[in-house]
Amino acid sequence: MNTLRIKSGDIVKVISGSKKGQTGKVTRVDRKTHLVFVDGIGTVKRHVKPSQINPRGGTKDIHVGIPAGKVALVVDEAKGTTSRIGHSTDAKGNKVRVARALKDKEIK
Repeated sequence: MNTLRIKSGDIVKVISGSKKGQTGKVTRVDRKTHLVFVDGIGTVKRHVKPSQINPRGGTKDIHVGIPAGKVALVVDEAKGTTSRIGHSTDAKGNKVRVARALKDKEIK
């Protein structure tokens, strides 16, 4: 199975689907289902049945994930350029993420 190269805290851009072109910060990553939860993108309304806590019922906003293949890492926030992500080792032997579009520039 492919590794998930997006981490929480990254700035990503949606590259396909109805939210194409929108950017946001990753709040959570589900590695098992390959879903990325982006702040402000992917909220839907769910109907809630009446209960003792909420006797009137109503609607509730919940956060749903976006498939990880539909987002790309934003490398330059000012221009909005995206890049694929690779892994490499630095001079000390540590594994680091690198941006392929910027000719293997290290990502913080």
